[in-house]
Amino acid sequence: MAPEFLQLAGHPLRWRLLQELAQSDRAVRELTARVDEPQSLVSYHLRLLRDGGLVRARRSSADGRDSYYAIDLTACRARLADTGAALHPALWLAPAPPPPPARFPGSKPRVLFVCTGNSARSQMAEALLDHLADGAAGAASAGSHPKPLHPNAVKVMRKRGIDISGNRTKHLDEFTRERFDTVVTLCDKVREICPEFPAHPELVHWSMADPSLAGPTNRASYPAFEQTAAEIETRVTYLLRALRARRTTRRSHARP
Repeated sequence: MAPEFLQLAGHPLRWRLLQELAQSDRAVRELTARVDEPQSLVSYHLRLLRDGGLVRARRSSADGRDSYYAIDLTACRARLADTGAALHPALWLAPAPPPPPARFPGSKPRVLFVCTGNSARSQMAEALLDHLADGAAGAASAGSHPKPLHPNAVKVMRKRGIDISGNRTKHLDEFTRERFDTVVTLCDKVREICPEFPAHPELVHWSMADPSLAGPTNRASYPAFEQTAAEIETRVTYLLRALRARRTTRRSHARP
C-alpha cells in the first residue's frame, strides 16, 4: 500500500487545494472559486486533509461564520521525508524546516506585515524576518488601528535574542505609496480592508488570532504569544525560501 501522504496528496483535487494553501491561507469560498468545484466537494476533501494532519482550520475573526484553512508545511515536509524513505533509504530527507537563504539574486526583496494594532503579530513577523534574513531581505510592519507595543511581544522576541523594545507602532497609511514584493496580512479583519500597493505585490494571508485576547492579564496571555511567535517564525522561514525561489525563477526566465 502506498504511504498515507501519497494517498492524501495524490488525489488531483486535494493536490490543487494544497498548492493553493501553500501560497496563502484561504476560506472555503475562495478555494471553491479557485479550483472551480462545488463547495460540498471542496469541504469534503479539506476534511480529509485536516484529518490527515496536512491542513488546519481556524474560525475567522472578521466573520465568525467563515473559517480560514492553512497548510502545515512542516508536517508536509516530514511526511515527504517518510514517503521517500519508504521507497528507498537514500531518499530520506531531513524533516527540519529549511534554513533561510544567505542572499537573494538581484535587488533585496521587501515584505510588509500588517495586522490591526501593529502591537504584536506584525511586529514579531517584521523582527523575525529581519533576523532570519540577516540583511538579505527587508521587512516593515503596520496596523490599521495602531496600539502601543505589547509587553509580551517584546518578551517573546527577547527570548529569541531580538530586541524590539524601541520599535514604533505605525499606521498602514505610512506605506501605501511604497513598493513591496510581498504584503502579508496576519489578521482576518485587516485583510478585508488592506489597500492596493504600487507594483502589485503578492498578497499573502496568515490567519492568526490576536494573542493579547488569550487572557485577561499579560501573564495569562503569554503562552499564546509564545505559540504565535513560534508559528510566525516557521512561516517566515518558508516565506524566505519562497521569495528566493521566485527571484531565481524570474532571473532565469529573463536570460536570453
